Amino acid sequence: MPVTLTVPTTKIKSRGVLHGLSATSLTVHTPVVVIQRDVQHLGHRGLTDDPLYRARRILRRRHDRLTERQWARLHAALAAGDPNEEITAGWLVAQRLMQAYANPDRVAGKVAAEQVITLARTCPVPEIARLGRTLTAWRTEFLARFDHPDVSNGPTENLNLKIKNTKRVARGYRSFTNYRLRLLLNHGIIREDQQTARIRTRRPSLAA
Repeated sequence: MPVTLTVPTTKIKSRGVLHGLSATSLTVHTPVVVIQRDVQHLGHRGLTDDPLYRARRILRRRHDRLTERQWARLHAALAAGDPNEEITAGWLVAQRLMQAYANPDRVAGKVAAEQVITLARTCPVPEIARLGRTLTAWRTEFLARFDHPDVSNGPTENLNLKIKNTKRVARGYRSFTNYRLRLLLNHGIIREDQQTARIRTRRPSLAA
């Protein structure tokens, strides 16, 4: 006698949450974009003698993780290559966002994140104002990170990267069946109903 399973139909409300790494990477990259804009006006790319170019990696780090030597290099680079304090403004916005994410108090962190949106949107620096408009457009998903800290699209991004790497290594696939089988072999589970391809067309003959 066949058994019928009845699954109740319930509406599941999905909620979009902007991953903290994505927002942080976008914000931390803002001072570098300002540097690139200034360098284009000078007519050359970053040089080793440029103090800001030499401190580009320090600009991406959190202030509480900088050593005394890195602090000295950062202050010297901003004093020598940022007369209008535009790069400093971008660095401060990035630092405030990272502080909001690092705050153990979710309510205080969310308030600080809202202040970052307002600060960036009203900033006269074009690159920072563009960042503010982006965060405003993703305001709901951006602030939802503090209400749902356990929600993350990290596993999805991880699997998506593996799929792209598999396709890149194979130089593409003509057959979707073979492509799907390769993905299941590398990153998934082979079901029992999966038919494997026959390698030999006939039974091999044994040598005497």
